[in-house]
Formats: sequence, structure tokens, C-alpha cells
Amino acid sequence: MPVVSNTSPVLNLAIIGQLSLLREQFGEIRIPTAVLRELRVEENLPGSRAVEEALEAGWLRVEEVRDQALFQVLQRDLDRGEAEAIALAVQVKAERVLLDEREGRRAAKSLGLKVTGILGILLRARREGRLASLQKAMDDLRELAGFRIGAGLYASLIRESGEDE
Repeated sequence: MPVVSNTSPVLNLAIIGQLSLLREQFGEIRIPTAVLRELRVEENLPGSRAVEEALEAGWLRVEEVRDQALFQVLQRDLDRGEAEAIALAVQVKAERVLLDEREGRRAAKSLGLKVTGILGILLRARREGRLASLQKAMDDLRELAGFRIGAGLYASLIRESGEDE
């Protein structure tokens, strides 16, 4: 079954050099055109080259959203990329949708979609032995990508990963 992603998981994993975790965990990832625009692959930004390589390799695929009515309803409360990602996930009957923003996650779950965010992806990679250090990855997210992780969640994930032992 397909997996659809919003901008944040793709971009932030690319910035910290861990974009391959998406391919390892899910195989092919689909993104809507709004997410492709938000990724700004044509610009020389952190992570751009890794995203471009994933698109060229074909495991990151762009797909049009056909259900414009659902998209319009979602866009009332969400940004364009999130709204298109959720609409595309419904359209392709996605196994899950990759989202980090709270409102987007709430909307996706209300439509019966399974949701995973970047921290869940990193934790799973750590548990599977594909990531040497969850703490380093989260620190990189904070420092290189400006990703916010609350202190309580940060500590909880470190404990859950077994790195605090």
C-alpha cells in the first residue's frame, strides 16, 4: 500500500542526511505537487540535492490530487501542502500519511488515516538498528533544520529508544 508524505518529513530528513530512512521503512513515497513546490528542489538549499536524487531514482514520486472538493475543505484549516497530502492519501488509500504538524495530524486521523511523523520514523530506525543515535538525529533536527522538539518529548523518546541506559 502507498505512503504519502507532507513536506516536513521529507525536507527535514534530507537536511540531516537521513532521507534514505523513508525508502528503507516504506519503499515508495508519494507526494502531491504542492509538496514538490514547497521542497524547492531547484534551489540550492540544505537537503535539495538528496530530494532531487530521490525523485530521479523514482522512489519519491509526485502525484496529482484529483479530489479538489476534499482538498478545498481541508485547505480551510491547513496549508496547501498538508491539505494536498491528506487528500492524496485518501485518494490512493494510503497505508499511512507522514505529517508533523498537529492540525494536519488531527485532520488526517479524523479521515481514518494512520499518521507517522519524523520522530516516529527516527525512533523506528533506531529500534531497527538503522540509526546509530536517536539523540544525535534529534539534535541535528533542532540545530540544522530548526525543528522544534519539546524537552519532555525529547527525554521520553531517548528513554523509549534505550539510549539513556
